[in-house]
Amino acid sequence: MERRVLNVRNRKIRYSDARVAPTGMREAAVKTNNESTKFVIRRAEPNDYESVSQIFTGPQAVRGTLQLPFPSAELWRKRLAEPAEGLFSLLACVGDEVVGQLGLHTFPTAPRRRHAAQIGMAVRDDWQGKGAGTALMQAAVDMADRWLNISRLELEVYTDNEPAVRLYRKFGFVIEGTLVQFAYRDGQYVNAYAMARLREAPRV
Repeated sequence: MERRVLNVRNRKIRYSDARVAPTGMREAAVKTNNESTKFVIRRAEPNDYESVSQIFTGPQAVRGTLQLPFPSAELWRKRLAEPAEGLFSLLACVGDEVVGQLGLHTFPTAPRRRHAAQIGMAVRDDWQGKGAGTALMQAAVDMADRWLNISRLELEVYTDNEPAVRLYRKFGFVIEGTLVQFAYRDGQYVNAYAMARLREAPRV
């Protein structure tokens, strides 16, 4: 199986080989707080449903997404077994553990939106701040730029989720606006930023 290795130091990603296609999985070594962790990024499979469901048992993962507490493993089994058209679901793994999940949602049936895609991501509570989000975002941006010809990436993030906002900024996302009372969370309405990244036109 062909692999692609990313060397990440201080969250600045450098490619060892920028032309290898993401045919199966990739490894990303992310250094945070002088500790290096090797993540394997791969596509989600239907039998990953229990591990993905486990991500959303953590209060921080639920707080940072639109998911509800007490996730249903059966719901995630159906989501992974019957994904929506145009959805690319990626997992961050350490050894045999799934520690993060990212969905890259494209619009293959919307002609005027084929240039765009939306990102949703969650990292298991005990792995937040350890580089899993960096590894997932790099894989998603690379797929969008180099393989899907996506020129606009979009996401929503709660305004009080400062670590996530910093991460997205590092990948070129900018705040386009504030969505007031975007979602109901833990007994109150919360705002979110609409963020987007526009890919620069390739030089001829």
